[in-house]
Formats: sequence, structure tokens, C-alpha cells
Amino acid sequence: MSERDTICALASGQPPAAICIIRLSGDRIWKIAGALLDCGLPEPRRATLTRFRDEDGNMIDEGLVVFMPGPHSYTGEDTLELYLHGGPAVISHAISTLTKESGVRLAEPGEFTRRAFEAGKLDLTEAEGVADIIEAETDAQKAQALRQLSGGLTEQYDRWRAELTGILALIEVVVDFPDEDDAPEETTAPVLRKLNNLIGDIEAALGDRGVGEKIRDGFRIAIIGAPNAGKSTLLNRLAGREAAIVTSRPGTTRDVIEIRRVMGGQVVWISDTAGLRETDDEIEAEGVRRAERVASEADLRVFMVDGSAPDLSVLTSPYRLPTDIVVVNKADSDMAANLPAYDYKISAKRGEGVPTLETALSEFISGKASSVEAPVITRARHRVRLVDGLACLIAARDALELGTGPELAAEDVRMAIRHLGAVVGAVGVEDVLGAVFSEFCIGK
Repeated sequence: MSERDTICALASGQPPAAICIIRLSGDRIWKIAGALLDCGLPEPRRATLTRFRDEDGNMIDEGLVVFMPGPHSYTGEDTLELYLHGGPAVISHAISTLTKESGVRLAEPGEFTRRAFEAGKLDLTEAEGVADIIEAETDAQKAQALRQLSGGLTEQYDRWRAELTGILALIEVVVDFPDEDDAPEETTAPVLRKLNNLIGDIEAALGDRGVGEKIRDGFRIAIIGAPNAGKSTLLNRLAGREAAIVTSRPGTTRDVIEIRRVMGGQVVWISDTAGLRETDDEIEAEGVRRAERVASEADLRVFMVDGSAPDLSVLTSPYRLPTDIVVVNKADSDMAANLPAYDYKISAKRGEGVPTLETALSEFISGKASSVEAPVITRARHRVRLVDGLACLIAARDALELGTGPELAAEDVRMAIRHLGAVVGAVGVEDVLGAVFSEFCIGK
């Protein structure tokens, strides 16, 4: 392996802490150990107690050091991990000393995992799994990240690519025997069967309603309704804090206000929106437009109704959808006689009925998350590649069915293979690597 910079970084949480981990990877590990550690280069894979010194021989700290020689390490290179006391002074002194060494620099975000990817230790979806498990807040996020990290997505994409490789081989038979009367017909039929089966599998994966991405990024609930229906009060009640301004003046909320919660075992973004009504106020009108946009993108819409004075014009307008959960608010006041059909009655101000509504929201989100057993798409990047690959497969099928040429079909299949390969990083994907690894923390 050609020599390149040795990288170092704090791989544990921010100080102060009882213990910190400083990670190094690269060809200069043995020089660093010989110059800065009293024990020199320790025995591989054995925790060794030693003193760590700076370039002038001053002791930085005493702690454990573990040496893992390449290629049998996380990055595939020689790596060294220092387990020191996690105070800011120790960490600052240690990092400063290491980066003064020739050929040693601070790692960029995700650079350790990128080197692992480049060494073939894991593919791109597994690398994304590393980032996801670090940021997992819920058991569902952790389970999905672990499945991805252990190669669950890789197996599916590799299986599809293997099927495509076999299909491509069959199409090449048609290309190689253009003058044989029987060969094209005998070969095209099984190719079309295989293509249709694979197209069906990918269409099913794309029809998952984005569950994998939502488990990772969060489901969305929009609270909508007429002005002064109590939307902001409900948001504050669900947040357990004063997240939105509440006044008796209609139109107080002009922009979308979001809170983040865990409900039904999932991360959920709940949005308070501007009151839905026709208005000549330019700012309020923009708020209504934003409310409509947020509502259109939500997984669940909670339509709030003022129980003391319901705005029936809003209820019968295009603002309301049949799938909305209708919640009558202000149950602590005198209820109007002409209330519409509703699902729940609450007092957002006093909290009456809110726990029951929360339970219903949690059950809905939990059901959404479990509607797809094992999503094969967990990021927008995967979906884009699958959509492009599917388009190529459909073009290949059309070329074979219309008889426009097996050569065109073969090229479309090759492009589909490249799109699927780009998901796991099996083909040149330099354009996406920077974006993927930039999401990582520095020490990973």
C-alpha cells in the first residue's frame, strides 16, 4: 500500500468524560508509537498500560493503548487507539502532539469509515449503516441500522445484480446468433420472464411508501384547521413546553413550527400550521400556503375544530380530506350544537382527552412503520438509483418485445446493473462518496 497521511481523531464523546478514545490509522503508527509511547509499539490486540508523552518528553497522560495491524483492522490499515482520561486538557494536548508529527493530520468526517470502504471492509450501504446506528434514537432505527450494517441490504441488491447478470448473458446469446432462426425466439421468452419478475420485485420495493426513510428520518404529523381552533395549544401540550405562541387573536401562527418526539417507538415530527382561511394579508396567505404544503407531505393530518364555534366552511372545503383525524377542541367550554362528525374530543388547554389522542397517534405511526417488514430503501439515494435502474429495465423489456434490437436491450441492462451497483458502491461512485461520508462524525 502506498504511504499516505496517517489520520487521528477523538472517537468518543465530547469532554469532559471519564475516558476518551483517540483513534489513529495509517502507515506511520509504528513511528508515532516509538516516539511518543513509553511502551513503544505494543503487542497486537493486547491492551497495554503506558505513558503517553509529547515531543519534548513531557507526560500527557497514562492510559491504555491497543494496536491493530492491517489489513485485519477496521480501516484495513495499521490502527492505534489511545484510552486516556477524558478531560479537555488531556485531549487537546494529545491531539496537538499527534498532529505535530510528520504526515499526521486530523481526520475528516467519516474518513475512517471511508478508508474501510476503500479497503473493501464494507460496502456503501454498510458504511451508511455505521452512520445510522451512531445516530439511532429508537429501537426501530437501531434495528434497521444493524440490518444494514450486517449486509441485509447488500444481500438484496447483490441478488438483483446477479439476476441481471444472468439476463444480460441470455441477451448476449441473441446478439451472438442474429442469423439463427430459432435462437432469438427460444432465448427471448425466458429473458422476458426474468425481466418481468425483476421489474415486479423492484416496483414492490419502490412501493414501500418510504417506510425505510421515515424510520430513519422521522414520520410527520401535521396539525391543521381554521384559525383559533387550538392547534398551537395542542402542539405545546404534546411538546410539554411552550414551543408555539398562543394568543386569542386569530392568525397568530404565520409559519410552520415543528417539534420532535418519539411516538409508537418511532421518531415523529409534529407540525403546527397557520389557520386555513382565505385572507388578503400577504404574510398570512404565505403561511396558509406553507400549511397546505406541510399537510400534503404529512403521514397523518390532525384536523382541529373549535368546539365552541366550528368553522363549517373550512370543514367542507378542499382543505379537509376524508383520511384526516378530526379532533374537536375546547371541550372545557360550551359545545356548539352543530358539531360535525369527529374522532376525538379534547381540551388542549387543560389536557382532557389528549392522552387518548396521543395513544391513537402512536398506534397509527407504529402501524405505518410495521407495514413493510424489511425495507430495502433507507435513503433517498437508494430510491433514486432504483428508479433509474427500473427505467432501464423497462426500456430493455420494450426493446425485446418490440424487436428494436437486443443490442439496445443489453445496453439498458448494463446500465441497470450500474445503477444497482452504485447503491452498494460496487461501481465508480466518486460523486456520491463525499456526500455519504460527510454525514459522519469526525472519529468515524
